[in-house]
Amino acid sequence: MKQTPENFDTIIIGGGLAGLCNAIHLSKFGKSVLLIEKNSYPKHKVCGEYISNEVLPYLSFLGINPFDFGAVKINNFQLSTTNNKLVSAKLPLGGFGISRYQLDYILSEKAKENGVIILQDTVVSTRFNNDIFEVQTKNSENFYSKIAIGAFGKRSLLDVKLERDFIKKKSPYLGVKIHVKGKFDANKVALHNFKGGYCGVSKVEKDVINLCYITNFSSFKKYKNIADFQENEVFKNEFLRAIFKQSTPIFDEPLSISQISFETKNPVENHMIMSGDSAGMIHPLCGNGMSMAIQSAQIASKLILNYLDGQILSRKQLENEYISKWNKQFKWRLKAGHFIAMLFRNDKMANFLLQVVRKIPFLLPIIIKQTHGKPIKL
Repeated sequence: MKQTPENFDTIIIGGGLAGLCNAIHLSKFGKSVLLIEKNSYPKHKVCGEYISNEVLPYLSFLGINPFDFGAVKINNFQLSTTNNKLVSAKLPLGGFGISRYQLDYILSEKAKENGVIILQDTVVSTRFNNDIFEVQTKNSENFYSKIAIGAFGKRSLLDVKLERDFIKKKSPYLGVKIHVKGKFDANKVALHNFKGGYCGVSKVEKDVINLCYITNFSSFKKYKNIADFQENEVFKNEFLRAIFKQSTPIFDEPLSISQISFETKNPVENHMIMSGDSAGMIHPLCGNGMSMAIQSAQIASKLILNYLDGQILSRKQLENEYISKWNKQFKWRLKAGHFIAMLFRNDKMANFLLQVVRKIPFLLPIIIKQTHGKPIKL
């Protein structure tokens, strides 16, 4: 295909973790890549900001060492239920904490260094015709490519235009995030449950604590605002009350996002390869969504390179192999995440399970492993 300013080997729609990792991977092998992202970098996002160490080999392959940019090593896990009972365990693989503000910026700079064109714009439509994608942006520019990757996150207008099944269903979940300064063990990630939701706590770079919780909107709408909801619901968990009350907010206002969907999604839609949250999203209760987004980029990019280089002979073969590998890597994790979240929505069941885990402590690392993988093989 002749290369022009409007013609690329791959167009990536969305510049979060999955989009940026795909862009770096493909450009590393000389492919022309256009990444279209509506926001500028850096930007804070509602996110747990804990990543399993399973992705470190892949990030190294991309030329990124998160610890060079202040990432915090995490080896311990703590869990509490609504009746304020607590259990702790070692994380089987360990992980690290780094903000999306920092990580997205690092990845975007690496992508640009590799020659990726990053366009700040919004995609309004995609068409697939004669084996070529046509992508139109809000600024009325048209771009063409052999491959399109959908990495536009949890929920997008493109999901509506593609008539994806999950977008037709209302989602009851609301996510809230705040950064604070205070006392918290840097080597620990905690998950504290409250009635109608749960909150993740971990440190990121610059000694900042990330507090990110998800709740059912039906619980939240009973109150006037976020502060009122926290005071009356979140702070019934004594561990959360202590952390919030003994810390100083850095953000002027908490960040929030609604309509978060954990419904099943298809990894390929209208021949577009879906990556990251666009392909599937694990419950934050299982704390590994950022890792999944990064890993999905590795799976997609390796197959796309094989297709562009003629080792995969047809688009159908490319799509089938991607679906197969995506399901092999993530389908069980998503099922396990749904099941664990379902159990913890029932307060009595959650408290009973915690009692069991406290008596048989080796069970907790086994449960954690169900939503985590092994270090990525390159």
